Amino acid sequence: MNISQLETLLMISRTLSFRKAGELLNLTQPAVSAQIKSLEDEFKAVLVDRNHPVTLTDRGKVFLEHAERILRIVEELKQKLSDLDQVPQGHIVLGTTTSIAIQILPRVLSYFQDQYPLIKTTILSMPSLQVLANVENGTVDIGIGYLTDRSPQVETSVLYYDTFELVTAPNHPLALASSVNVGMLKDVPFIMLSPDTLGRRFVDRIFRDYQIEPNIMMELSSSEEVKRMVEMGLGAAIVSKLSITGELKRGTLKIVPVRELEVSHPVGVMTKSGRYVSSAMRQFLSDLKGMPEDQFTGSE
Repeated sequence: MNISQLETLLMISRTLSFRKAGELLNLTQPAVSAQIKSLEDEFKAVLVDRNHPVTLTDRGKVFLEHAERILRIVEELKQKLSDLDQVPQGHIVLGTTTSIAIQILPRVLSYFQDQYPLIKTTILSMPSLQVLANVENGTVDIGIGYLTDRSPQVETSVLYYDTFELVTAPNHPLALASSVNVGMLKDVPFIMLSPDTLGRRFVDRIFRDYQIEPNIMMELSSSEEVKRMVEMGLGAAIVSKLSITGELKRGTLKIVPVRELEVSHPVGVMTKSGRYVSSAMRQFLSDLKGMPEDQFTGSE
């Protein structure tokens, strides 16, 4: 067994194709087939069901779990060895929400990659509630998101504070109000974030505390989609204040102050406790934590 064979099996599991796996690994299809056959012979188990589409067998799925762990260990070894050169370099996988990825990270990463061109970053966008889970299971190296939920396996550090605001199109009836309370929102058509987002959990809790059943017209998975629907006048929404900087400047959305929503939510960085911190991660975390809050919350 060699590392190349494990990488080939992993690529087949992702592409469900010997041909596509070969293209991505710069191998011919016969070479891909030979590597998998060699693995199967060595372990005396059929790992891949070669019918169309190609899938892993039950034994193949078990094998893949261990192969992924081996590949992570090999990658960590490579990183530790490269760290001996004392030059921050390597690959960082960041997990964060769509709104943070759009509003915050471009400024942060632009500066960081100018300073450290040998460090490469991959950004995985996900609902805020999944960021913590993906840091826990090692899918991402660094998570950036709301710190509402905690885990003994994850270390956190606050970067800035956000609020959730009621927003409407400028011609919405509520847009003329100087201030409203939650009770006035009972019959207002709402465009809501999906239930797996922290913003939605916060909104649901507020409405539940005041025994209000909101009039939900639509549920969408990201604040970007929600904002577009609100701009079209299809309803009101409650979204992150930092996610609407551009729309407020353009005048396509308006904040309607709601007293009950005046709660600060910490946004910060998450890393798994006890895991090896590469020079790339160490440098990124140092720079991120050293930035003043207005670097995150200030408008472009």
